[in-house]
Amino acid sequence: MGFGRRERNGLMARGSGNPVHTVHSVRRAHRVPRVLGTRTAWTVVGDGEFFCPGCGGDRNFQRLTGRRRFTLLGVPVLPRGECGPVVECAACRHHYGTDVLDHPTTVRFSAMLRDAVHTVALAVLAAGGTGSRTVLETAAHTVRLAGFDDCTEDQLSALVAALAADTGRVSGEHCGGPGLAIELHEALDPLAPHLAATGREAILLQGARIALADGPYTPAERDVLTTVGAALTIVSDEVTRLLLAAARTPS
Repeated sequence: MGFGRRERNGLMARGSGNPVHTVHSVRRAHRVPRVLGTRTAWTVVGDGEFFCPGCGGDRNFQRLTGRRRFTLLGVPVLPRGECGPVVECAACRHHYGTDVLDHPTTVRFSAMLRDAVHTVALAVLAAGGTGSRTVLETAAHTVRLAGFDDCTEDQLSALVAALAADTGRVSGEHCGGPGLAIELHEALDPLAPHLAATGREAILLQGARIALADGPYTPAERDVLTTVGAALTIVSDEVTRLLLAAARTPS
């Protein structure tokens, strides 16, 4: 053995005074359990279908409430209180606040959009009348594009006649009384928060094209379209601008 050489004993390396951290010593360090911690026990209190923002589509969910407990060496010992409720996606298992259920599912959103366009078309027809075949054809085409594939001009005409006869819901010379405004708000108010600005404008412009199919807006049609814009949370100046732009656009 020469000078300057140090014996290796498992803890010291040759030529070094530093400890050697072997694989076995690192593994032993990772096996040390957490002394204190918390654990949550979840209980299912409901289920259903929702739009999962993590998955980006409709998924099943479970609504959970939880009880937290302090743990000692992994064993629950003392209650820490309740937590939740939360919504757990059955697919990705992520937890969300219950406000995620306010967003409609894709299927529900499509139905809401279809019903909104149908209601706007009926409101415009009720205000402007169904005497023009061009107006009826434009309205029926718009409603079919929204999802009512079997909608016909005769069906819309019959619905407008029934709406006009229902004096408990529609009043006024032009069928534009408060009952019609209520119908529009019931169809559009729940939908508006889930639409982008362009989506809200598109619904208003669909109604405008129906009204313009037989000529300029009548006062009753303009009133109805103003109500549509308000229900869609479009400011009045923007409603005016959009209606003017639609009137200037060749059909």
